[in-house]
Amino acid sequence: MTQSIDAQEREKQKRRAILASYLGTTLEYYDFLLYGIAAALVFPKIFFVTLDPFAATLSSFATFAVGYFARPLGAIVFGHYGDRIGRKNVLVVTLVMMGVASTLIGLLPTYAQVGVLAPVLLVLLRLMQGIAMGGEWGGATLMSMEHAKPKGRGLAVSLVSAGGPTGAVLGTLVMTPFSLLPSEQFLSWGWRVPFLISALLMVVGLLIRVRVTETPEYEAARKAQAAKGGPKAIPLVTVLRYNKGQILSGVLGGLAPLSFSTFAAAFLLNYAVESGHTRTSALLAMTVANFFNIFTLPMFGALSDRVGRRPLMLTGAIAGIVLIWPIFLLVQQPSFGALLLAMVLAMPVIQALMGGVFNTWISEKFAADVRYSGIALTFQIASTLGAGLSPLIAAALLAASGGKHPEWVAIYFGGICVVSAIAYWLGNERFDKELATHTVEDDAPAAVPSGHQESRKQMA
Repeated sequence: MTQSIDAQEREKQKRRAILASYLGTTLEYYDFLLYGIAAALVFPKIFFVTLDPFAATLSSFATFAVGYFARPLGAIVFGHYGDRIGRKNVLVVTLVMMGVASTLIGLLPTYAQVGVLAPVLLVLLRLMQGIAMGGEWGGATLMSMEHAKPKGRGLAVSLVSAGGPTGAVLGTLVMTPFSLLPSEQFLSWGWRVPFLISALLMVVGLLIRVRVTETPEYEAARKAQAAKGGPKAIPLVTVLRYNKGQILSGVLGGLAPLSFSTFAAAFLLNYAVESGHTRTSALLAMTVANFFNIFTLPMFGALSDRVGRRPLMLTGAIAGIVLIWPIFLLVQQPSFGALLLAMVLAMPVIQALMGGVFNTWISEKFAADVRYSGIALTFQIASTLGAGLSPLIAAALLAASGGKHPEWVAIYFGGICVVSAIAYWLGNERFDKELATHTVEDDAPAAVPSGHQESRKQMA
């Protein structure tokens, strides 16, 4: 009877953990989507008005990238505390930081009102967003994965990942009615309202998150550390000492799925408008594609629990190499159907094949005692190099060609897919293995399960 009650309680906590993490990811990508749209359509015209259109767009996307450069700092700080004091406590802090920063962006004065102070404040709030998001992702992923059974890790994590397109759909649905306003009203106040709604999402997420218990795997790792007299090294130091191969593999593997996330949400949106599509039709196509992504991400995550992570990610990378130029050709067509097909290929097909599995893949590389630090650092480095820089580099390549050679951008994204495909091919599979609770230490090398110790010798 007691075992039955315990099993029911564990299942309830698992569902609550997934929901709490899902809502946090929804808020993160809601804010991300809003910022991507605003960076493409609004910020060049109200924060960088003294620059020519190309330079203003580049500057706007540069502020977009700033948040990604701040993410590794958030990963280091919150990863450390997530491994030392628990996943739950850190996740409460990161959620509040994200919500507050996004709400304040909606209250910013423009360049016309306060001059250069306006873009400075925008950058500072974007930094705050980035630091919070650097810690949020790792904790949300681990809350779900470490509450799940070994054969259900892929599905549990991918359900959290589905919060990404959910937030994007929500953000687009909220932003679209305001985008229909006359341009002067949209640029004056219409774009601000969706950012202010972040406060409501933050409150809902907090109400659920504070009721979640700590993960069983973290508790087991903490007890193991206590039995040995407590942790002997800073988690980040341990990760950098023993998991260099896992970090390198994860960073290279993350370039493609993370680049494709911002390729569609930021660059492709702007390119569609520049190619003659209306702002409304471009947002609608992206919304429909993200809606499909809500379902394809967990579908591929569940499939990875059966066939492994690597086959799906390799398929996604190869699809990216083959389809990136056809996506550009489709966007250049005047029909909405062609634009929609391009968005669907980019997100619920290519990105979902990799993104629906990638988060679990890198989480399985690290032992529980340093897992938060390990995956947060790995993901945020990849996110900075991939998602953060890709819209800026793509815009710069297009600007350098005078807007006449989008194939330069296609080659760039295709090359990223090649790099990630190599990382997937060389990486190890752990989808069907028990994960280690603690990392090898100098005074206790035998304490690590053989599979984990062996992984130190391979690119995993």
